[in-house]
Amino acid sequence: MSDGPSADVRPTARRVRLNGWGRTAPTFADVVRPTTREQVATALGQRTSRGVIARGLGRSYGDPAQNGGGTVLDMTGLDRILAVDLERGLVTCEAGVSLDRLIELFVPFGFFVPVTPGTRQVTVGGAIGADVHGKNHHADGSFCNHVSSIDLLLADGTERTVTPESDPELFWATAGGMGLTGLVLSATIRMTPIETSLASVDTDRTRNLDEAMALMAETDEKYTYTVAWLDCLAKGANLGRCVLTCGEFAALDDLPAKKRRDPLRFRTGSLLTVPDLVPGRLPNKLTMGLFNELWYRKAPKHKVGQLQSITAFFHPLDLVQEWNRVYGRTGFLQYQFVVPFGREDGLVKAVETISRHGAPSSLTVLKRFGPGNAGFLSFPKPGWTLTLDFPTNTPGLARLLRELDEIVLTNEGRFYLAKDSRMDPADLARMYPRLERFREVRAKVDPDGVFVSDQARRLGL
Repeated sequence: MSDGPSADVRPTARRVRLNGWGRTAPTFADVVRPTTREQVATALGQRTSRGVIARGLGRSYGDPAQNGGGTVLDMTGLDRILAVDLERGLVTCEAGVSLDRLIELFVPFGFFVPVTPGTRQVTVGGAIGADVHGKNHHADGSFCNHVSSIDLLLADGTERTVTPESDPELFWATAGGMGLTGLVLSATIRMTPIETSLASVDTDRTRNLDEAMALMAETDEKYTYTVAWLDCLAKGANLGRCVLTCGEFAALDDLPAKKRRDPLRFRTGSLLTVPDLVPGRLPNKLTMGLFNELWYRKAPKHKVGQLQSITAFFHPLDLVQEWNRVYGRTGFLQYQFVVPFGREDGLVKAVETISRHGAPSSLTVLKRFGPGNAGFLSFPKPGWTLTLDFPTNTPGLARLLRELDEIVLTNEGRFYLAKDSRMDPADLARMYPRLERFREVRAKVDPDGVFVSDQARRLGL
């Protein structure tokens, strides 16, 4: 929350090699790190002919925060908290403030971020651009459901405050719009009140995917936060066996006496940093098969009321810095799709296909989505979403992904743009029926296509 340098200090551009969190498809861009709104406007005016795109902490897995040959604005320099209303739970902050920072600052005051993905290392601007979701989508929707206003810098250099009421088209084009409508400068967020910083977690180990889906559907209304780890290599009667964890923030009365003395205590930190020396074939069918067996067996068959920290329950991967290096320099591809309720056969077929190929996914996560919002390119819709991490050197990966694509499309599903690195542009309109409305709004506020990314060019967004 520093004041930052004065507006007349112009940040210089550096030519930088950029890639997404999956460490694939790198490109070079002129990166500028502004620290004030004035510097953002100056950088926008001095962009190259290849346009400009915003970048936060680089946690999109593919290329939406890259702009090969163009300008990339590193927005992490806009990191100030601008206003706080604890009575109403409202926080106004700049786009470069991370969810990690919001949690660190406001948990001691009894507030948590309304939605968090599997990492806290995401900026508010990035959370809006990807309309991130978490374990509570079935109960609370995605991030932009809890954003009451956004300050945008438009392509013509003007600033506009956008709300769902004042300018619904631009607001919902920006929500999940991958940074293509303008530069998010700041936003006001409705935080979630909590009594403690601990989650009360129930765990169930299911024998197969059918059992897991039945249990998740049955407990939808009981828990705010639900997620299942899935063994994608299991076969036969154990196909898609899961470890299901469901929870709520614990009430003060749920804590033992010792923990009630400081119920909102929260600590950040990590256990280790992965060096950039890991062999690229470490995650493979053998190692992941062993890991899956151990992870499944160590989970209790049924346990209720276990108290877990915010990090343990929401962000376990944040305990390991640079964990994406585990895949070596060849990187990995994260594949996430949703298929609607009533298309459970499609989900089962996808899991069967992955198991048959023996494709090792080091992290496979199953969740249920509730109703989607009005975002034209927002990913969630009612249904089942499965997320997988495949090493790029997995044998037969391209063939497997083509098979999965067909299963998802046949079952009226879609892919998440924040995870995409290989989607077929021809499939985009089929998956996102409001795509043309998005393009119309984008053309109205940015007729010259100033805001552009490698992904936007690849997909014709």
